[in-house]
Amino acid sequence: MSFIANMLSYVGWVLLAIMILVFVHELGHFLFAKLFKMRVDKFSVGFPPKILGFKRGDTEYVLGLTPLGGYVKIAGMVDESMDTDALESEPQEHEFRAKPVWQRILVITGGVLFNLILAAVIFAGLKATYGEMFVPSMGPVRVDSASIAYDMGIRSGDRILAVNGSDVSGSRAFFGLQEMLLADPLRLELDRDGQSVGVEGPDDMMTQLNRTKGRFGVSFDPAVVGSVVEDSPAARAGLQEGDRIVRIDSTDILFWNDISAAVVAAGGHPVRVAVVRSGDPYSAGADQNAIEYVITPEETNDSWLLGISPVFDFREYGPLEAVGAGISDTWVNTRLVATSLKRVFSGQDDFRENIGGPVMIARATKEAADQGARFFWNIVAVLSITLAIINIMPIPALDGGHLMFLIYEGIVRKEPSLKVRMVMQQIGMVILLLFMVFVIFNDFLNL
Repeated sequence: MSFIANMLSYVGWVLLAIMILVFVHELGHFLFAKLFKMRVDKFSVGFPPKILGFKRGDTEYVLGLTPLGGYVKIAGMVDESMDTDALESEPQEHEFRAKPVWQRILVITGGVLFNLILAAVIFAGLKATYGEMFVPSMGPVRVDSASIAYDMGIRSGDRILAVNGSDVSGSRAFFGLQEMLLADPLRLELDRDGQSVGVEGPDDMMTQLNRTKGRFGVSFDPAVVGSVVEDSPAARAGLQEGDRIVRIDSTDILFWNDISAAVVAAGGHPVRVAVVRSGDPYSAGADQNAIEYVITPEETNDSWLLGISPVFDFREYGPLEAVGAGISDTWVNTRLVATSLKRVFSGQDDFRENIGGPVMIARATKEAADQGARFFWNIVAVLSITLAIINIMPIPALDGGHLMFLIYEGIVRKEPSLKVRMVMQQIGMVILLLFMVFVIFNDFLNL
């Protein structure tokens, strides 16, 4: 019973995501077609068989049982239906083929544009609702010994000075997966005990990240006090927000996790906590001017605590700031998805390991939904961008294939023959079906 419930949960979340993405994509085609006075015969979310539908005006609105896509049937257009009977007569004013090339281009790209707009709206909404919280990245890095970062040559205690030639030493710039995948290859300049060290990432960075579930192995874990609990041992001793803890008893402290280990090792006995109090707690420097406090930890839930919490930076976004951030996030993620696809199709990264189909999408969507609304909507935004990029590829049967024909027509002032378009449409459909079979089979292998 629990297995069935779990499967229904997977199906439910992925259906919700797909329905949102397909509806918005087809709405883009539909609204541009209506704007230019084209007759729309059918607006379908999902493929046949039909679950329900109704007709209003010239358009039949349909919900299909097969939730792997949708379509807008526009009069006078060669589409998935392969219906060419109406195309043998002279173009009618309400038909797609009777309109100027620029209008037809906007109709064809309308779905892609709306998917990108949806992503920007979601990202903006997330910024406005949740803001942005992150650990300042100015301090030394912690590196897992079995990780991509360690294999690159990064070590705990290093400070990142530059990422791909861009200086990050003068600001708390965030260093994440985006920088790693957009760079080819990834190059870092590090400060190690006052010496400059350069390291370079692997050529198949995306494959390695996929194998580690996105874990690069670097974290920013500064031993800086973010807040002090009122009337706690640390507060009574005099510790302040912004203090950088450099030593507990005889143990040097570099990362926040080192604090807990040192306090637990003391077994509840008073500890001597040395802190550096300066204008910039993230700056590297000697601790000879450290202030020392003697603090007796308190026992709480079988653990010894000082009453301090780590530092986090939090930024709130107003409406206009959120819109700007949403557009920026959309641009960065669009570049990220496009770069990832380029790396896969060029053979730089492993094709089978990095291409996911409906099963893997369902799994990722369910895992995101389990973490909360913020994560679910974030993955919907990324999937919307992915759908836009895939659809604009110059493959017959996709929007990009139609766009190529229109660009050709705009250049040579002559429409490609109906026979050529029909053959290319059929080839495109076969390619897409074979690719879908492959990715579904590949999904089960990866599981």
